[in-house]
Amino acid sequence: MEIILLLVLAYLIGSIPSALWIGKLFYKTDIREHGSGNMGATNTFRVLGKKAGIAVTVFDILKGTAAVLLVSLPYFADTHVHSLIVGVVAVIGHMYPVFAKFKGGKAVATSGGVLLGYSWPIFLLVILTFLVALKLTKMVSLTSMIVAVMGAIYGIIYYFITGDIYLELVIVLMGVFIFYRHRANIARIKAGTEPKVNWL
Repeated sequence: MEIILLLVLAYLIGSIPSALWIGKLFYKTDIREHGSGNMGATNTFRVLGKKAGIAVTVFDILKGTAAVLLVSLPYFADTHVHSLIVGVVAVIGHMYPVFAKFKGGKAVATSGGVLLGYSWPIFLLVILTFLVALKLTKMVSLTSMIVAVMGAIYGIIYYFITGDIYLELVIVLMGVFIFYRHRANIARIKAGTEPKVNWL
C-alpha cells in the first residue's frame, strides 16, 4: 500500500501544471492558448516574460527534486523503492498531468530536478552545459537535446566513479523522453524554422 501511495504522490507532484496555474493566477492568461501552446518554461518565457519563465522553471525543477526526496520520509522508509524510480514517475506526471488533461511539458526541467535531488554535482554539470549550449545555439529545444546526450555521458563517468548504474539508466530514459517530446521541434530545426531566444 505504501508503494502505491508513494508512486501516486510522485505522479501528482509531477502533474502540477505550474505554467498553467501561474499564468492564470498572476497573468490571467491560459498559456495553452498562446505561443506554442506548450505548458513548459520556454513557452512561458516567450508569452509571459522572464519573471514567469524563471518561476515556472524553478517550480518544475523542484517537482522532480521533491519526488526523489519522498523516499526519505519516515512513512516510506520500508518501501525499498529506488528514489530514481519515484523521480521518473514525477517526470511522467509532468509530461502527462492529470490536472491539465494529460497535456504537459517536455520533461526537461523536471528531469533536471530529479538529478538535483539525487546527485547535485551532476545537476550542476547539466545546468552549466545547458547555459553554454543555449548561448551558442539560441534554441532551447536543441539545447535540451544536447543536454540529454551530455547527461548520459556524465552518467557514464559517474558510473565508473561510483558504480551507480541506476543513475545512468534513468538519465538515458529521461533523455529518450526529452527527444520524444521534441519531435515537432526536431522537424522545425531541420527546416530552419525553429524559434530562437533573444534573452541570453
